[in-house]
Amino acid sequence: MNRTVIIDGSIIYTNFSQIMGHRKFEELMKEFVNLIVEKNSPLLKTLKPFRIGNEIDIKRLIEYLHLLSMRNIKDITNLLDYVNPVELEKFIESFYSFWRNKHRFMIRYEKYVDDYNRRASLEYTMTMVADQFKAVIKNMYRQLITNTTNEFPKVMRQLPSGAQVMFLYDYIKCECFDNQFLGKIPTIWGAIFDPPAIFYTKSNKRKGIIPVESDSIIEKIKLSKNEWFRIPILVGDLLFFNIVHKEYLAHGAGLANLFEIASPKIIRMKKPDGIVIFGVNPKLIPGFKFNTKWKNAVVFKDSINDIYVGIIPDFDENDYFGYMKKTTLTVHNLIKIDRNKLPIHGSMAKITLKSGKSAVAMFVGDSGAGKSETLDALNRLDEVAEVNIIIDDMGSLDILDGKVVAYGTETGAFVRLDDLPPGYAYHTMDRSIFMNPDRINARVIVPFNNYKDIIQPTPIDYFLYANNYTEVKNDSERIVFFKTPQEALEVFSEGKRMAKGTTSEVGITTSYFANPFGAVQMKEKHHKIAKIFIEKMFETGVKVGEIRTMLGIEGYEKDGTLLAAKALLRLIEKN
Repeated sequence: MNRTVIIDGSIIYTNFSQIMGHRKFEELMKEFVNLIVEKNSPLLKTLKPFRIGNEIDIKRLIEYLHLLSMRNIKDITNLLDYVNPVELEKFIESFYSFWRNKHRFMIRYEKYVDDYNRRASLEYTMTMVADQFKAVIKNMYRQLITNTTNEFPKVMRQLPSGAQVMFLYDYIKCECFDNQFLGKIPTIWGAIFDPPAIFYTKSNKRKGIIPVESDSIIEKIKLSKNEWFRIPILVGDLLFFNIVHKEYLAHGAGLANLFEIASPKIIRMKKPDGIVIFGVNPKLIPGFKFNTKWKNAVVFKDSINDIYVGIIPDFDENDYFGYMKKTTLTVHNLIKIDRNKLPIHGSMAKITLKSGKSAVAMFVGDSGAGKSETLDALNRLDEVAEVNIIIDDMGSLDILDGKVVAYGTETGAFVRLDDLPPGYAYHTMDRSIFMNPDRINARVIVPFNNYKDIIQPTPIDYFLYANNYTEVKNDSERIVFFKTPQEALEVFSEGKRMAKGTTSEVGITTSYFANPFGAVQMKEKHHKIAKIFIEKMFETGVKVGEIRTMLGIEGYEKDGTLLAAKALLRLIEKN
């Protein structure tokens, strides 16, 4: 059963016949009928007049519904076999819900143009086509229900029933990177969202550490242009080609809300720094059957093409946006370590108080440590004028003019809803992508900053390890500072935290430098770089310490980060 439906955006939909006469409508109906047959659903009673032996005549059923969209059911009964109106209404409602539960994408081929006004016109046209499609779908549903019940609904609900995301694509060749299949895969250069975009995936947890191997994998994997899309993104200052199978386009949509989409102008001129491929059939991955540790994700260092390539195989357990994001960031971090920069798994913001004082604070910690939650708590304090988030999950450090500076990677955040204050998700609904909102570790992907801000070199004032497992009662113990670089290096290297259900881990866990995304895989080189950076922080007056968020302690899931935020507020006010 296909979860994703791709709608042709080159067609302007104006009437019901275009929908019901389309091959995909027939496929959708066949899939729905097979589902209710498998479940032995009571809805099967509706289809009795359309049975031929043991089979349901799908074409005849669709012809009946087509006629019903134009005539009242009483009139049709005089022409065709009797169908119970009460049962038929339930069937239509269920089929409509079945459609709305699909991941729905509209794609349209448009040649990319450099002129901004021309591009805006193309995007506007795409929006109009999508709105027209949505209107036809809703009107068709209403007409079917009205002609079945012989009543017009007293309450009209504008349910989201068209495309959730619209993509504009072109075929772009990278002159600096001669690879045949990449040039043939359609490249997405624009995205339009119809919020709220809600996607339900088969998994909602990430597990394991992504292994790094050496192999010229790009030369060995072949991808069909009919099944794959390339989404070029800027991860910090690095260009990535993220290639997504059409069945996993929900995760491609997530990329568009989390990273800056790179323009085709950049693609033509620059070789990609990294490649990530999501949804590859394991049979197409050379040597896969001998490497079960590759099951969730694997990164190859392709020495022939001088590039890192991340691959997420096509398994139900990998159907989670966390694999897309973390594989991408692992590749980013490996590149940064190769270039003697320090990748950081953490969050960072410039905090400006109403008093005029400000500071840049970076929080280091693994998933669920309370990094994003502490920044959100700061933003809710009356004394705070602004919290300008520069890094939400991953960044990197460099040394410029003798000072330690930070760079971000993402323009959005992949936030765990369970730990956010009530109402936050609804406040951002019009800009967000929701993933599995009904489950533990429910997530929302929401943009928070623009690309120019996150790639500006930003000097830091506080470099704090996010400790979510130590319970403290005294406000003076909520933030403590290390006396020596060695003491700091030991705490950061241990990477201790209380697991929060965001991964398969439970209880107190440790992860080298709270960063299993590249730091662990290149631990020896990373440690040398980390030592240099922490010593430079002590040398230049950056305050290096630990902030106790208590996010992992029962009873403090909400208040712990608020208390930590208040402690940091007092420190900024004093200095």
